[in-house]
Amino acid sequence: MSSSMKSRIVLMAMLAWTTLQPALAQAPTKPHPATLPHPQVDPALETIHATISDGPYQANWDSLEKYQIPQWYKDAKFGIFIHWGAYSVPAYGSEWYPRQMYINRDRRGDNFFQHHVDTYGPQKTFGYKDFIPQFKAEKFDAQEWAQLFKDTGARYVIPVAEHHDGFPMYDCAFTRWDASEMGPKRDVIQELSEAVRAEGMKFGVSSHRAFNWMFYVRDESFDNADPKFADLYGRPMPFLFEDNAWDYQHNFTPQDKQFKDDWLARSCELVDKYQPDVFWFDFGITPKHSDSTHENNSYAEHLQKFAAYYYNKTSGDDSDLGIINYKFNAFPESAAVLDKERSKMAEIRKPFWQTDTAVSSSSWGYTQNQRYKTPERLVNDLVDIVSKNGCLLLNVGPRADGTIPEEDQAILKAIGDWLKVNGEAIYETTYWKTFGEGPTSVSEGHVSESKDKPFTSEDLRFTTNNNALYVHGLKWPDSNQVTIKTLAAGSELYPEEIASIVLLGAEEPLEWERNASGVTVSLPQEKASKFAYVLKVTH
Repeated sequence: MSSSMKSRIVLMAMLAWTTLQPALAQAPTKPHPATLPHPQVDPALETIHATISDGPYQANWDSLEKYQIPQWYKDAKFGIFIHWGAYSVPAYGSEWYPRQMYINRDRRGDNFFQHHVDTYGPQKTFGYKDFIPQFKAEKFDAQEWAQLFKDTGARYVIPVAEHHDGFPMYDCAFTRWDASEMGPKRDVIQELSEAVRAEGMKFGVSSHRAFNWMFYVRDESFDNADPKFADLYGRPMPFLFEDNAWDYQHNFTPQDKQFKDDWLARSCELVDKYQPDVFWFDFGITPKHSDSTHENNSYAEHLQKFAAYYYNKTSGDDSDLGIINYKFNAFPESAAVLDKERSKMAEIRKPFWQTDTAVSSSSWGYTQNQRYKTPERLVNDLVDIVSKNGCLLLNVGPRADGTIPEEDQAILKAIGDWLKVNGEAIYETTYWKTFGEGPTSVSEGHVSESKDKPFTSEDLRFTTNNNALYVHGLKWPDSNQVTIKTLAAGSELYPEEIASIVLLGAEEPLEWERNASGVTVSLPQEKASKFAYVLKVTH
């Protein structure tokens, strides 16, 4: 072949390739099946919409604001929260290990990323998914847990059904990555629901799934960038590869319809399978939680559908309505129950509310070197919250093997001992005309409890039930004497004559005097309980 002929052939080939390249670039790439909507989502949505159409509650705020909180919940006052998942295997830093292990940047506190590389190897070869086979729960005994919570004085129990990590702790129809198929290979939520209810407590579930959308920061060198793991980590969306993807508080891309439909199907599946008395949602249902309202929230339509479905499914004559806990402004305040994370109210809030906090100040899930709170502090938090028309949901974090740490158990048992003596001043009570008196204020901002100062012997709180007014002293006075200024002679808040004052847990009668300065009570030398004490005042 002549050189001119060869040149002509090469030139023609180059022209053909140049023409073909744009066509190849435009050719659609077939998405991995794990990134597509699960085939059972659409049938689930049809059932959900039918239930909404047939029930008394419709998927709009006007209808949902007719909701009434069941009385049992207002009476219960105290519940147990459980953060347990595959994040208890590394047991490092906090339950946000699955997220932080993929964020390679300087931060205050523990360096999760470097710890992971040093301990387990690169995130490409050992990702979060690789902890799941090590999460065996071989010592998990739901009956033992339920008995502990009952002895603690809890009236309801809420385990995490699915955390941000995307690994449901139950038999989930919409993913292969769940505790019934991997890890423990047990339906943890089913076992707990049966054990908790057998002890006479109410049972709830929590869903933190909404933040799975933004939870995992991506990089091509991480395993979570692989689309075949999208049914655990979530779809590898382009914005998750950006340099600022770690800063979700300022760069939260709202969830798309595919994600929200899947979320709705999963949430309603939990209602159908476990009939929860309470359904707790984390912050992800309000992507711009700092400034969103229930009216402009991009998640509002799906929240309305879930609430209507849940309330319709629990509105029968033989059951109490379900209870939804929400953060920030995701719901109108009369359509569900506001939950405040690691913070409280400064004053009485007439709509009933809840605080969720933990026995640990450093993590919700189990980690080594937990920073534990004292039982005294937690009892005082409970009293303060109840005096302001709220209830306390207190979290524990079990180990990966299914055992609850001894430190957690000791704290719970101490609270239970206090409630055995003073429970009548907590359960079935309501707020009084004022929440209390004393110099110590409490934190109100999101996750702000670390700013709280210890209560003093001057800090008193009030609860009431029928003819009884309960005065909670949050610290025993060194003088063994307390003056209740709110009950002074001539007080507008307590104009009645006082017939008796007794100290709960003590048998001997008390000496007391009422004058224009208040009611001064002489307490016995021996404390009636280790922590806060309660005076029962009747007229």
